[in-house]
Amino acid sequence: MTDRNSKIAVVTGAGSGIGRAVAVELLRAGWSVALAGRRAEPLTETAALVPGAASLAVPADVSRPEDVDALFTATVERFGRVDLLFNNAGTFGPGGVPVEELPYDAWRHVVDTNLNGAFLCAQAAYRRMKEQDPRGGRIINNGSISAHTPRPHSVAYTATKHALTGLTKSLSLDGRPYGIAVGQIDIGNAATDMTERMRAGVLQANGEVTPEPVMDVADVARTVRHMAELPLEANVQFATVLATTMPYIGRG
Repeated sequence: MTDRNSKIAVVTGAGSGIGRAVAVELLRAGWSVALAGRRAEPLTETAALVPGAASLAVPADVSRPEDVDALFTATVERFGRVDLLFNNAGTFGPGGVPVEELPYDAWRHVVDTNLNGAFLCAQAAYRRMKEQDPRGGRIINNGSISAHTPRPHSVAYTATKHALTGLTKSLSLDGRPYGIAVGQIDIGNAATDMTERMRAGVLQANGEVTPEPVMDVADVARTVRHMAELPLEANVQFATVLATTMPYIGRG
């Protein structure tokens, strides 16, 4: 068991990118964190970035109900409760594929990971938060700028991120009687391995390929921590954090 004063978080997709940055930020702030991801080795690497912190690496595929249940069972067995779920695991799917050429298997993989996985993790967290003593907790879903506006050839990713906004709203409403606060962070061009292509140039709506600015992923992590550490009587329903000059607001 961990320190009774420590808050307990589950971070999915914790082996790289935004998930790793958020997990490290929480660990450094004294949280106990269950690190979830498909492969054990990257999770171990994340934990090693904060030596001595209270972490638990749990390999899990969020699209598999049995993996999700095992993740939350392991978290409660180790730490005693769940105070926060950062619902972060996701995939872009194949890039640059027009809608008429997108294989159904590729569509289904994105939906299973980004939407079904987010639902399964939220459901598992919700069950624990409703039953634990003291009751309640917080869920933060990782949306995207694509929850508002698509990029070209991103139908699967964009559809799931729009759906995630509906999931956030519904969970937020249904969680009220049980002290479960649910919000969403929409992120644009945080510098990670997944967004490295932004620097080289990406397709724009006008057909041009243009490099885009990125921002430090640590700025995203600090925002998630701020949302996470609010009292449950307060909630950031939606937050948008983006590279200041990326082509999103207006015409670019």
